[in-house]
Amino acid sequence: MRHLGRAHPLTEVRLPAARLARWVSNFGDRHGPTTLSTVGGGLCGVSQDGSRFTARLPFAMEYAGPASVSEFVAAVVPPDDWGVLLVRKGGFAVARLSGGAVREVKVGQRHVQGRTKAGGQSQQRFARRRDQQARVAYEAAVEHGVRLLGGTRPVVLGGDRAAMREVLSDPRLAHLEPVGPWLPVPDPRRRVLDAAIADAMSVSLDVTNL
Repeated sequence: MRHLGRAHPLTEVRLPAARLARWVSNFGDRHGPTTLSTVGGGLCGVSQDGSRFTARLPFAMEYAGPASVSEFVAAVVPPDDWGVLLVRKGGFAVARLSGGAVREVKVGQRHVQGRTKAGGQSQQRFARRRDQQARVAYEAAVEHGVRLLGGTRPVVLGGDRAAMREVLSDPRLAHLEPVGPWLPVPDPRRRVLDAAIADAMSVSLDVTNL
């Protein structure tokens, strides 16, 4: 017997649009017949047992079409010109895309020393050197961001938030228009960037399973 008032955790899922129809079908198999509706710019589903989900389009787009999975999937269209910018202290990755096609990429790593247990002046010198190494990485991210993303407004961001604030403080990147979701990636490598691009184009799902 299900206990009344029991809290059920909300799960966040990212899913390629091509897999959404199968996911919704499986959701119905697990929880019973599911009624779809369009609410608040998303596609919502509520099943017979009370489980529910809300699917949202990527790039902060709102869905205003019919309550149909196929119509929702058809609305997942990447911008004609957009970008991805990932920054951490240890490196950066920048990509410019046209729809789903990657036009140009730059990935760079910078050595940043780990923390030290030394104290006093040694610790202070170490911290200054570490900050300088991170600064070099940020400057490289800015330069390649300006080069690749000039004229590109929608951009999906990820990495380390403090590092990203440093990079975006450069006025040459003021034209960028960040759109969700934030991507909490590890140190950028090409495979990390490729996964981030796929996540940026994916449908986001908020799911409550009862």
